[in-house]
Amino acid sequence: MADYTQAVNTARDYYNSGDADGFYSKIWGGEDIHIGIYRSEDEPILEASRRTVTRMASHVKQLGPGKRVLDLGAGYGGPARFLAENYGCEVVALNLSEVENERNRRLTQEKNLEHLVEVVDGSFEDVPFDDGSFDVVWSQDAILHSGERERVLGEVARVLRDGGEFVFTDPMKADGCPEEVLQPILDRLHLDSLGSPEFYRQAASEVGLRELGFEDHTGQLPTHYARVLQETEQRESELSETVSRGYLERMKKGLRHWIGGGRRGHLAWGIHHFRAG
Repeated sequence: MADYTQAVNTARDYYNSGDADGFYSKIWGGEDIHIGIYRSEDEPILEASRRTVTRMASHVKQLGPGKRVLDLGAGYGGPARFLAENYGCEVVALNLSEVENERNRRLTQEKNLEHLVEVVDGSFEDVPFDDGSFDVVWSQDAILHSGERERVLGEVARVLRDGGEFVFTDPMKADGCPEEVLQPILDRLHLDSLGSPEFYRQAASEVGLRELGFEDHTGQLPTHYARVLQETEQRESELSETVSRGYLERMKKGLRHWIGGGRRGHLAWGIHHFRAG
């Protein structure tokens, strides 16, 4: 097994579990595991999640045939397949969960996209590709799982070609928010901290990434987690056939922490966009 950091190993073990796979594959429709951009509070999660993907793609100039994209923490690969199918670019889906990666490969084969999407087992703290290998690095709600986020951004800068673009989202603490008010969320994730918009700006600048913009969608964070909680409660009987009761109870408790933190202004979320060089 690769020599992952403790935080990455914790995330890997979690997302490899049958409970997590059973939950996320059903609640998100087996394609995406990230925050959605909602037009209404009862919109299907998959539709809102896909809107995030299309919105992120609209910011990126370097998408098209012949372009190479690295998706860090790719989950089930929904965004990777979207980019390959709609833009014709080559996408490497790097992800630490072998369970998710197997589902990703299967879904990619079903869409006949294996020639454009490569699924790779690995961690974004130690990206297994050469310097300057990609035109775009993409990530959705994954970097929070690293205990060494500066290292992740350093890897992003390393593998991007000069002028390449980095676009990502991540659940964050609001700028100036005291860490202690987020302790229930941190305990749930087994993390010591969350990033913030200002943290990412500073850390990206230090590795040579220039900010192009931050599209603030903070209000979508509590909306999304409230929608996931609603779906979980409505489908709990169905979910309990493949997901343990204990997991569902912990999930509902964790979702309420995210909702509360978002509504109290302690959290932030949006689309970050940077350029290399």
